[in-house]
Amino acid sequence: MNRSLISYWYEGFCPESGELLRLPRNQIIELIARELMTELAKDNRYNHEGKMYGVLLAENFLGEQKILRAFSGLLWGKNTIEGWVPSIPGRDKLALEEIQTLRKLDQIKQQIFTLKQLPEREEYQVLSQKWETCLNYLTTNHQKRKQNRHHQRQALLNKLTGDVLNKELEKLNIESQRDGIERRKLKQKRNRELQPLQQLIAQKNAIILELKKQRKEISSQLQTKINDFFLIKNFTGKLSSLRELIPTSLLAGTGDCCAPKLLHYAATNHLKPLAMAEFWWGIPSKNGDKVPGQFYPACAERCQPLMGFLLSGLPNLSIPKKANYNPDLIYEDQWIIAVNKPPGLLSIPGRYYHTFDSVLIRLRNLFPNDEELMTVHRLDQETSGILLLARDHQTHRQLSKQFQNRQVHKIYESIVSGCVTVNQGAIDLPVWGDPSSRPCQKVDWQRGKPSVTHFQVIKKDENYTRVEFIPITGRTHQIRVHTADPQGLNRVILGDRLYGCCMDVSRLYLHARELSFEHPYLRQTFHLQSKTPF
Repeated sequence: MNRSLISYWYEGFCPESGELLRLPRNQIIELIARELMTELAKDNRYNHEGKMYGVLLAENFLGEQKILRAFSGLLWGKNTIEGWVPSIPGRDKLALEEIQTLRKLDQIKQQIFTLKQLPEREEYQVLSQKWETCLNYLTTNHQKRKQNRHHQRQALLNKLTGDVLNKELEKLNIESQRDGIERRKLKQKRNRELQPLQQLIAQKNAIILELKKQRKEISSQLQTKINDFFLIKNFTGKLSSLRELIPTSLLAGTGDCCAPKLLHYAATNHLKPLAMAEFWWGIPSKNGDKVPGQFYPACAERCQPLMGFLLSGLPNLSIPKKANYNPDLIYEDQWIIAVNKPPGLLSIPGRYYHTFDSVLIRLRNLFPNDEELMTVHRLDQETSGILLLARDHQTHRQLSKQFQNRQVHKIYESIVSGCVTVNQGAIDLPVWGDPSSRPCQKVDWQRGKPSVTHFQVIKKDENYTRVEFIPITGRTHQIRVHTADPQGLNRVILGDRLYGCCMDVSRLYLHARELSFEHPYLRQTFHLQSKTPF
């Protein structure tokens, strides 16, 4: 299989052997998925709800290829629709109980809503505001009167003495006492009026807490039963319940996603998976993190924890567990670690990527006692080179300040397609991340953040130019955007398919070659270097 055509790996560790098992998302399966998108676009029913869809290319024992397709959760309120892979069996055994339980949960929800909409709550708010206004008004008057009494006392002390002075001062004390009595009486009157409402609201709140507790217990009991009945099969022929696979932190909906459905169906029907892809279709997700027509990796919360089991037993789709697993260490002391990040590896676990495959997770496995280990900055997934990590929060704060204050000197080396005509210069173009085309960034003069990159041509030949980049700011994809934009170099970094390179090369030709910073404890300027691998 041509690795250059692979855009993502579904992967997980086999629970039995510890091998890292992998299933690709490649250009072939993405083309198949886009054909499905075209089909969905013709039927308006698919556009009214947003959800994840998946396709799996598989072959049977005769070598005949088949395309399977699945949707996450329910579609049009159904879990089984002709032409789509059905839900993983087991849950249907609890169908009646689930319906009854969901009705009960809905009734509890309605009770809670009614109790929250209690008219006395609004009445209490109105009365509380009224009494607050009265007390504030009285307090203002009392403060004025207190100030007047203070001036009167000063005048009396200057003019009078003896018994006459004491009598006049006593009169002022009595006035002060009257003010205090007046305030206490007003508070007592307020409390008499508000207390019945407070007691009623407190009683209703206690009922709400009890109802919420009941709802949680009922929901948990149902989910536990579902997890016991929900049986998933892998390619070794083994059946396991969800609760056996993920005994803790099991979220509702686990097993209902596309990837588990597709892989379970393939394993049950003796089909060998070749490639798989998942994409979002319909209206965008509520928080805007998923948009129609975009491909997404296995979800970290529900799918990824199952992936190692689901892929177990697949032939010729595994790689050695330890092969090139840990990034090369460039520098290490008790405060910091610097590594040479390989291309294709995330700096930190991504929100939509497999949770374990990143420099940070690999180093936490390598240094299990470094519980506070954090990356100080990030490199794009496809960019190689120096990545700096801090071993504690204080070191992280101090180094982060240097990056924020632009006190860190970074040098990247790259090969771009075509000939760069200007030998050196600075590119000053604001970069903005368009939410509708993530993860792409672009130049935008209205919404973009200031972004500056210095460049120096190292070497030219007929078709390529080797360029040194010094980013002054640190925006996402800054060098890649400044290189590709017509207002920048108007060239594309070799291997940068995101911004226009269509050549069949094995990697992005961008490398973080040098990094200079002040060590936060040794108080020395550190200059780290990593040889450019291309």
